[in-house]
Amino acid sequence: MDSRVVVITGASSGIGAALARNLGARGDRLVLGARRMDRLKQVAAESGSQAIAAATDVTRRKDMENLRDVALREYGHIDVWVNNAGWATGKTVMELTDEEFQGVIDVVLKSVLYGMQTVVPHFQGRGKGHLINVSSTLGRVPLVSYRSIYSAAKSGVNVLTANLRMDLRARYPGISVSLVLPGIVDTEFHLVARTPMATKAGTHVGAATVLAPEEVATQIAGLIDSPIAELYVPASGAELAKQYYQDVGAFEERMARW
Repeated sequence: MDSRVVVITGASSGIGAALARNLGARGDRLVLGARRMDRLKQVAAESGSQAIAAATDVTRRKDMENLRDVALREYGHIDVWVNNAGWATGKTVMELTDEEFQGVIDVVLKSVLYGMQTVVPHFQGRGKGHLINVSSTLGRVPLVSYRSIYSAAKSGVNVLTANLRMDLRARYPGISVSLVLPGIVDTEFHLVARTPMATKAGTHVGAATVLAPEEVATQIAGLIDSPIAELYVPASGAELAKQYYQDVGAFEERMARW
């Protein structure tokens, strides 16, 4: 398989770093974006000789445009763009401050808009490309109350992704737009967001098993090879969402008892 040029945001840790190492091992050419350059350079070094680290604050449109320009300057084109950066706070709706609300919206939702508006014109010019937005099952089943604004922002990511896919499908059938909805993943995210539960890979939270970021990365690598509209990781997330929307009230009652 020919190597691809892949841009990944939020690549200094977690799913983004695991994906970079996975794709680098198979020979893809990578441009990795994140704010923490020390960590990002380490991930780039672990991802092969064709991985480039570029300082990127995803809440700044200019930084996202620079990330694109680095990829175009080094490799001439972009095949895949992965909007992966994320951040959360452990606050319920009534506890949220203005600063916390805006901070999550900027990192989780606005950055996805910036990424899409930055790379899609390039894809349109080539007539092909693959955009992948990493969301969360909580964007479909928002029943962890201390993830209130995170769930809301990820729900926005879901809707933006679907709308873009519909906008492009008639005139640009060669452009794929995918949404990834992971469950609970063992990353630094939970430490930053002050998660009040065990999040070590392999442990259980209710009926869910906490995933290692490498498991999600493997699934995203497969998605790059065979694009589809939505990918739940694990696949059981799709059934969970189906149950939720069939009867929200009954689902919430079951969750409350649990």
